[in-house]
Amino acid sequence: MPASPHHNPFADWLRTHAVPLDHLDPEAPLDDLEPLRAIIGDARVVAIGESSHFINEFASMRERILRFLVERCQFTVLAFEYGFSEGFPLDAWAQGEGTDDDLSAHLAGTIPVGVDQPLRRIRRHNHTASTPVRFTGIDIPAAGGSLLPALTPVADYLRRIDPETLPVLQEAIRIAETFAGGSGAVAAPAWARLATAEQDALSATLTRLLIRFRSLEPLYVSRGDQYSYDIAVRRLEGACHADYTFRAMADLFAGEGLTADTSARDIYMAESLLWHLERLEPGSRVVLAAHNAHIQKTPVSFSGHLTGLPMGQHLHRALGDDYFALGLVSTTGHTADMPRDENTPFGFTIDATALEPPEPGSIEAAFADAELGLSIADLHQARPQAAPAPAGLAPGPDRIRIQSAYLHTPVLEAFDAILHTPTSTVAANLENR
Repeated sequence: MPASPHHNPFADWLRTHAVPLDHLDPEAPLDDLEPLRAIIGDARVVAIGESSHFINEFASMRERILRFLVERCQFTVLAFEYGFSEGFPLDAWAQGEGTDDDLSAHLAGTIPVGVDQPLRRIRRHNHTASTPVRFTGIDIPAAGGSLLPALTPVADYLRRIDPETLPVLQEAIRIAETFAGGSGAVAAPAWARLATAEQDALSATLTRLLIRFRSLEPLYVSRGDQYSYDIAVRRLEGACHADYTFRAMADLFAGEGLTADTSARDIYMAESLLWHLERLEPGSRVVLAAHNAHIQKTPVSFSGHLTGLPMGQHLHRALGDDYFALGLVSTTGHTADMPRDENTPFGFTIDATALEPPEPGSIEAAFADAELGLSIADLHQARPQAAPAPAGLAPGPDRIRIQSAYLHTPVLEAFDAILHTPTSTVAANLENR
């Protein structure tokens, strides 16, 4: 094998330890994924990431792994980087409600991050499955684009349970309607243009409502039921975290703001996943689909600056080894960069950007130097505490791609395994992604 200009000991380790895979096709036979069973062990939550949204190969592999985990490992829940509040009608659809064509209406106006095909697979599976697969959303409403998907159903709840408080919520909805968009990239700049009095009134109103909900739990439950109350509170918490995120993102876009302030979204996602876990059947196992930067177990840093504490870090603290993070990377082809553009529905365009050769020190460079194709590497075996400790590996790769940039983090701590596809292509048609 040709020598690398900079000898990469981790590439040597990958050549010996990475397991080759045969297929990208979600419909292909699953036998080549059998090593994944031992790699994930008894983990209750298996997170499957991607270094960029809108990539064909990542979508295919995530769907294929979902199929393997459902069909062969008895996983019964798909959790997705998708609004907590908006997830409930999608779960009803996945359980067989309505027609197959209804999904397009449910997903209209949402960022096409790949939920369509997995949902269609679950619905087909559930037609004949003895144990149906559930769908759960975990994110703040509209990925931080609007409070309305969370507040509108809370208004319906208050009409039944506490109509006296409804006008307070309706005032929050009135303000929220003035800057609602398809994503945080639209909503945060629009929120920043509101009068300071409106911004502060919205935050104060949401906080007042949340404290009232928590204070009156016995009364609310006596007028309805515990589960409906729990969902309403979680929706209201989602609105509060989204409201906080508007401020954090507006400050970020302005080149100022507090350290790691956008973490409000990730802690909400982590707590939403734990919320669902508490209410699932005992022993339920969850496939969690989100960006690599959300599922990693270490802080998110760029150029030495701490920018966020990801969902995966919170889940690892809460669940320990019951949480497993599988990152997806590629070494050649194109990635989907997302430059901001307020004149688009989601506040950004999707640019197919050619990938440069991987930076030395990156996990991608290790796969490239090892000249590996489609493959998966169990990073547990590479950690210094592994027995016997692999010579010369610590601390392992120190960066991983996020779109065309690099996020600096100790990769062996951040992820439990890495799946590598040699080439990535940006989806040409994002309507059903």
